[in-house]
This record gives sequence, C-alpha cells and structure tokens, in this order.
Amino acid sequence: MTSSNDPSRVPIKNIYYMLAYAWDHPHEKNFITVYEDDEKDLINLLSKVLLMKIKALIKKGFYKKYIEYQEESGIIRGKILFKESIQTFSHKRAKMFIQQENMTYDILHNQLIKSTFYFLTKHKELEKKYQDEIKSVLSYFHGISLIKVNIRMFKEINLHRNNQHYQFLLNICQFIWENSLLNEGESQKIFLDFNREHHLMARLFENFVKNFYRKEINGSKVKSESINWPAEGNKTNYLPNMKTDISLEISNQKIIMDTKFYKKTLGEYWDKETVHSAHLYQLFSYIKNDEFYSGRKSKGILLYPRVDKSINLNYKIHGFDIKICTLDLTRNWAKIHEQLLEIVSDKSL
Repeated sequence: MTSSNDPSRVPIKNIYYMLAYAWDHPHEKNFITVYEDDEKDLINLLSKVLLMKIKALIKKGFYKKYIEYQEESGIIRGKILFKESIQTFSHKRAKMFIQQENMTYDILHNQLIKSTFYFLTKHKELEKKYQDEIKSVLSYFHGISLIKVNIRMFKEINLHRNNQHYQFLLNICQFIWENSLLNEGESQKIFLDFNREHHLMARLFENFVKNFYRKEINGSKVKSESINWPAEGNKTNYLPNMKTDISLEISNQKIIMDTKFYKKTLGEYWDKETVHSAHLYQLFSYIKNDEFYSGRKSKGILLYPRVDKSINLNYKIHGFDIKICTLDLTRNWAKIHEQLLEIVSDKSL
C-alpha cells in the first residue's frame, strides 16, 4: 500500500478513477474494481482497460462511414469529373475520372485505435501478457491503416449518437500518446511516470474534483468562472485575470474552491507552520470580488492532497466561511468519495 507520507505516489487504480471523472465518464471507473490488486504502473492499467473496451467494440462492430474518393475508371458510376478527365486525356483511354463514396472501416476513429495498439507493443514497460493480447487483437484490424499519429488528430474526430461509445477509448488513446516519450537512441517508447509529473497531477486533480461534484451532487451547478475586478481606470487590462478552479452552487449556497496539488500543504514562517499566504490571498480575493457582483457571501475552500497529516481548518474571515483541508488520495476509493461529499456538506462548512 502506498504511504500517505508520499503524496506523489497515488495508487494507480485511484489515478484511473480520477481520469474517468476528469474525462466525464465516471461510469467507466467500474471496469476496475476496488478489490483488484493495483497495477505496477499506469500504462499497464490503461492497456488492460483498453483491451477490455476493444473486445466489447469488436463484438459490437467497428464504426464505419462513407468516404469520398476519386479514381480513373472505365466504368461510369458516381459523379463524373469532367475537368479532371479533360486535363488528363482520360477519354483517349476510354475512361473518365469519377468521384464516388465508399462505406469503409478505414477511418480516423479506427486508425487511431489500431495505431495506439501498435504503439503499445513498443513500450518497454508493458507486461508481456498485455503485449501478446494486443498482438492478438490487432488481427481484427485487418484493412484498417496504420497512421503516423499527431495529437491534433484527436480533435478532428466527429462523435455523435451512433459512435459515442468510441469516446472513452479515444480518451485513453490520446492520453497514452500525450504521455509517452521515445527513448533517445532507442526504438522503444517509455511512458511518463504520471505520479511524478507534478503539473499533470495538479491539472488532473482539479478536473477530477470539478467533475466529481458535477456528477455526484444532484441539482448542483459546477463550473470554472471568471470574476471581474470592480476597478476603474483607463488600463484595467493590466489587472490579472481571476478565474476560479471550481465554482459550486448547491441550492442557494455558493462555494468557491481552489485545488492545490502541493507536496507541502502548509508553509513555514519563522519555523512555524502556516497556511500558504498566496493561496489564502487568492481565495479571499475570489470570494470578496464575487460578493461585489452577487451581493452574497460565498464560502471558500482550499483543497490539497494529504501529505504527512490530515488538515481540516475552518475560519470566519470578514464574515466569510473559509475551509482549508486535505484529501487523502491513497485511501480506498469509497473513502475518497465519502470525504469529497463531506467537504462541501453543510455540517463541514
């Protein structure tokens, strides 16, 4: 079990659960039960989930669509391209250039998945059992092209009601490409140790918490929002932007929450532990300026991952309820779920 003294070592299962929420697919967390042994790293767990999902897709059938293409043909079908036919003297060969559509599986959705599977076989950290299973699955992709993947391609994917089941698969594929590196001088790929990439964990922590509250609290309104400065002057554009991590409205109560993924929850001043002043000033600025426009006092929360000890501090500052607390990401997922709901409950604030 990962020691809570090391907040950067979040259990791999818990990172997967966080990703499921961050990608707005919380139901997908059920693919990995809390009773399973933890995988040794994230790339193996994601490969395991990807294999389970692709087997379901194979049973359902690959998505296909009409693709437009042009060719020179002696059989007239589809749309005749007179300009191209004249320019290439096709008529002298008793042919014409035509344009038609063909229903095919060889489309970007499937190409990205196949190319990701092929890519995974080159990962040095991937366990042999998953490599063997991937090679077996690749046989079902006969007729689908391998492509050189660019991250921008994932934004070109058009998802709708008929192919929405591809979303989570493609989320995993994109995540794998975004977090993989080519070993210098080697043909094998390595996967970033996501646990140790502080900025990646910080972004994941924020998106996970935001979508958790959006999905788990019925009737809530959850978003990031910009708050304007109530300032006058001819160069107000020089003022820094104020954008909340999470603005949460439950019934008639508003909570502004800032998530901070720091290895040290508290700072030090003259050998005394204190709340990070910059974090508290930032949060207070949000709730104070929000009051100017809304006419009501929001509640403020600073949320950190648990480091060496749990913290649950509650203050009343200028009439505002402010909480500084920690979330232990090394615990059983049910406990994390319970604690997140407790943090924003009326009893807690």
